[in-house]
Amino acid sequence: MLVVTQPEDVTADIVVAGLNRRGVPVVRFDPSEFPHSLAFSATFDGDGLRGSLTTATHHVDLSAVRSLYYRRPRGFTFPGLDGQESRFATLQARFGLGGVLASLPGCLYVNHPHAMADAEFKPAQLAVAAGLGFVVPKTLVTNEPDRARMFAAEHGPIIYKPLRACPYRRDGRAQTVWVAEVDPAELDESIATTAHLFQTRVPAVGHLRVTAVGDRVFCVRIDSGDLLDWRYDYEVLTYTATDTPPGLADLIAAYLRRFDLVFGCFDFALRPDGTAVFLECNPNGQWAWLEDETHLPMTAALVDLLERGRA
Repeated sequence: MLVVTQPEDVTADIVVAGLNRRGVPVVRFDPSEFPHSLAFSATFDGDGLRGSLTTATHHVDLSAVRSLYYRRPRGFTFPGLDGQESRFATLQARFGLGGVLASLPGCLYVNHPHAMADAEFKPAQLAVAAGLGFVVPKTLVTNEPDRARMFAAEHGPIIYKPLRACPYRRDGRAQTVWVAEVDPAELDESIATTAHLFQTRVPAVGHLRVTAVGDRVFCVRIDSGDLLDWRYDYEVLTYTATDTPPGLADLIAAYLRRFDLVFGCFDFALRPDGTAVFLECNPNGQWAWLEDETHLPMTAALVDLLERGRA
């Protein structure tokens, strides 16, 4: 097994420990170690891809890799190079080492980095979810102020959420852009500067976090009181392991197949009538804290999947 992630990744620690308990050979590394303490070579011919990867402590035959757990690796760095040279080296590393790691024959990817990249676009998520039959909130993606105001008037109350999380700082301090309800008076001409995602606010009595691991599904109800974005304050949350609503597991399986994923963390808002409304799917989401809270065997399921491999 290969585990590709940054050094400080508690979730990966848990998975590696589970693999070690079963005696499964596992090598963990971060691509940012290249080329300082990581080297690789790969050949391509009529027999396909063959090669090796060497870390500070291990030597791996790439043709023997059965599974790769792609978590949260850092980017490449070339401190000895400046400007144009650094950009060139970074691009070659990304398409060289990254391309080899994405092309291992017979390897099960959890998940494949290219599939994850495709599945992280919220408009694509919503389009696929709606096409499969999920209940999806009315959504507008726009940079046109008039369209935003019309949407608020027709479908309000509405909320705003970022299309992609990114580092954001104000006065030197890290900030988080939370999901928030929008006052229609705030819909001014600044909307024209970039793309925005607006949705009708779902009248929710709770939320579901559904973690899909291969063909297994773990459903947790999260109650957050009056919080619109439950990530805002974990101290007030309560968690309950619950059955997946009827039909939802089949839709989730179809969604994963559509994006060529084997793992995903799905978020749903629960209407008062019990309808689960699709909000988004994180193809590389966090899940370990839910196991701590509910004792659902998510680690074991993920280790099972990695140990089993493609076969």
